[in-house]
Amino acid sequence: MKVLAINGGAQKNRNTAKMLQSALDGAAEAGASGETVHLYDLNYKGCIGCHACKLKGGSSFGRCVQKDGLTEVLEKAINADVLLLASPMYFNDVTGALRSFMERLFFPAITYNKERTPLYPHPIKAGWLFTMNAPGEFYDTFFKGIINSSNWILGPSEYTIAYGTKQFEDYSKYEADMFDVPAVTKRHEEQFPKDCEAAREMGKRLAANNDLYIGGNI
Repeated sequence: MKVLAINGGAQKNRNTAKMLQSALDGAAEAGASGETVHLYDLNYKGCIGCHACKLKGGSSFGRCVQKDGLTEVLEKAINADVLLLASPMYFNDVTGALRSFMERLFFPAITYNKERTPLYPHPIKAGWLFTMNAPGEFYDTFFKGIINSSNWILGPSEYTIAYGTKQFEDYSKYEADMFDVPAVTKRHEEQFPKDCEAAREMGKRLAANNDLYIGGNI
C-alpha cells in the first residue's frame, strides 16, 4: 500500500502539517509506506488549458504535458493507493498551491466523452485534511463539492477538519482583536490533539481498508 501525503500549506510544522503527519502516521500503523511532498518547495504552475491531455493519440493523453517541479509528483500521485491532501482554507478555498496541483491532477483524468469515465489506471483513495480559524460549518458547501469531485475523479474519498484553530503564538502582535484569545488557546489545547487523532484514524482506515467505499461527511 503506497501513500502519498501532499502538504498544500506553506508551513512545515504548523497546524496543517501536523494534521497531515498524523494521517501519515496512521497509514504507517496499517502497514503502508509513504512520503510527504511540500508543494511550496516546488516550482510549478496550474493548468494552462492546452488540452494536450485530451488529444486523441497524443503522447500526453491522460497526463499533464507540462514539465516542471510537479511532473514527478503527479506520476507518484497517479500510482499511489492513497492520497492524503492537506490545506488551510484561504478565501473559501484551498491554497493556490494545492488548487494548482488539483488542476494538474484532476483535469487530465477526465475526457469530454459522454461516459465521463476517469482515465487513471486504478481508483485512488483520498483523505482530505482542512484547517481553518473559522467555525466548522463555514465551508460546508466547499467540502461537499470537493469530496464529490474527488469521489468521481480519484476514488473513494473522505475528509476531516480542524476549525477554530490557533494562528498566532502572541495575538497581541497582530491586528486580530476579533478573537477571544483565551478561548482560542483553550480550544487549541483541548481540541487540536483530538483533530490530529481523527486524522490519524482516517489515515489508518484508508490504508488498512482495501475495499472501495465512499466515505466522508456528506
